[in-house]
Amino acid sequence: MAHKSLLISDSGWRGVTAAFVLNGMLFGTWASRVPAFKESLELDPGLLGLLLLALAGGAIVSFPFAGALSEKLGAKQLTILCAAGHVPALVLLALAPSPLWLGLFLFVFGAFHGAMDVAMNGWGAQVENRLGRSTMSIFHAMFSLGAGLGAASGYFAARLGYDPVLQFAIMAVAGAVIAFAVMLSSPQEVVETDAGEGGQFFALPTGPLLLVGLIALSVSMGEGAMADWSAVFLVTVVQSSEATAALGYAVFSAMMVATRMAGGVAVERFGPVAVTRGSAATAFVGLMLAIFGNEVGLVLLGFALMGIGYAVVMPLVFSRAARDPQMAPGPAIASVAILGYGGMLLGPPIIGFVAQFSGMRLSFLVLAGLALLALLLAPRLQSRG
Repeated sequence: MAHKSLLISDSGWRGVTAAFVLNGMLFGTWASRVPAFKESLELDPGLLGLLLLALAGGAIVSFPFAGALSEKLGAKQLTILCAAGHVPALVLLALAPSPLWLGLFLFVFGAFHGAMDVAMNGWGAQVENRLGRSTMSIFHAMFSLGAGLGAASGYFAARLGYDPVLQFAIMAVAGAVIAFAVMLSSPQEVVETDAGEGGQFFALPTGPLLLVGLIALSVSMGEGAMADWSAVFLVTVVQSSEATAALGYAVFSAMMVATRMAGGVAVERFGPVAVTRGSAATAFVGLMLAIFGNEVGLVLLGFALMGIGYAVVMPLVFSRAARDPQMAPGPAIASVAILGYGGMLLGPPIIGFVAQFSGMRLSFLVLAGLALLALLLAPRLQSRG
């Protein structure tokens, strides 16, 4: 309790928390209404997958620029600047009059989302170093909380008959007012920089660390696919209503939050390898329930198990990377993050392309195979050094 009170009383920790919640909420708000866009713009799975690739492309393009600007402007300042662009970019999505404009706006939305992600993780790392406590998993839990709030807004908006324009505007304004008030009141973090590692920040992992990166890719593709396809999956596979479909990502995110908040206890008791194996197996079982379930309740249970299974693996990946004997902690973490975030962004369009040819239900078999890959590679997360 004292540990939690210390964190809450720190204004820097609160600022980073607000950034993660806002970033997750904006993304979850979009994800909750994908079926509405699919219907209003008459998008087939292949075209929708192509549009989601535009979102991924915007984010990936923004990564190197965000890394450079973070050093020049400071992680806190860049986080706030990116948030200032990310908020109106959400509203732009709802105003898209055609698939072409939606693709353009998704690229912009993805660019601000990706740049803010890089910046706020850098800000979070600075706060974590100053406090001398492990707080990154809690920050990521707050992203999931924000995504769940955004998804819940989609449920209520669909039930009340609100179109995405009104919903997105309400969520953008409310989220921005609260988050900016907290972020702007946070102090600038004083950090020591190591210029020697700057050039390697975006290096791809090699050797044993590449296998660690593949674990990150495996779980992050599942998390990204859930964000954009969980609602469509429920509507397509079990013919749920749009309002009920919005609950899919909300359930998934809620279980991720709960598991991330409590996952440290399991890691201390059983170790990273056993926890990763159990997590991957849990995600696989959840996927089987979703793929072969014929009722809304079974599919939602499957999504809940997927949330539990995906929750703590990424923090374990970063922990293992920081202890890599062949690469310094900063470049090692950055290298696996590229595969991790790349998987989260590329997962949705890949699922869309597979669904175009094999159907939505069978497209999730891709995620099941990746869960098994993470299970097999789990020994690579054994701490070293």
